[in-house]
Amino acid sequence: MSASDRRVVVVVVPGTGTWAPPGREPEAWRLALAEDTYEVLAALDRVDVAVAVAGDERAVAEMSALTWPGTPTYAVDPDRPVLHTVELAGPAAAVVAVSHDVPDLPGLLIGKLFRALSHADIAVTPAEDGSLAAIGVGLPVADWVAELAPTFDTPLSVLEDRKPRRHAVAIGPGWHRLRSNADLARLDPGLEGWDATRSLLRHS
Repeated sequence: MSASDRRVVVVVVPGTGTWAPPGREPEAWRLALAEDTYEVLAALDRVDVAVAVAGDERAVAEMSALTWPGTPTYAVDPDRPVLHTVELAGPAAAVVAVSHDVPDLPGLLIGKLFRALSHADIAVTPAEDGSLAAIGVGLPVADWVAELAPTFDTPLSVLEDRKPRRHAVAIGPGWHRLRSNADLARLDPGLEGWDATRSLLRHS
């Protein structure tokens, strides 16, 4: 596959534990979410999948142990995790960076971002809490995107204010990240997948 056809999707994982439900160990929770999000992406067709960890080599090794053999896993700069992820993904037409805390994300939403990047500089899946669940970047990276260096915490309004033309930012269907107790209610027990997260919620 040539670089002009190659599409890369990367789950971006924080190097240390973040929020966790009461009674759950933050490190175990971080890894469970990341493993399930990775499994969603690994099931997609016609994309290359990788894992980026905003941390040290120990954190990279932890994630590497949870992925399929051959999956690239690398460390990225915690201050600019999305663009560093794009840089390390290698030659491609587009890269979609996905936050680690969307274990039940429908793969269809990632496909929508790749399609939008045929005309947009950046395409995003907004999260219900005002953050971003996924950020797709077309290559080469547009100057304004490189200057802004968006992260998953960049408000959508900032992207809209900075875009140089009407269609530079594409907004896909929204989703939810798991960042609070209220977010847990959005998990659908009837849906297949998110097995590691489900297991951790069942056992204290």
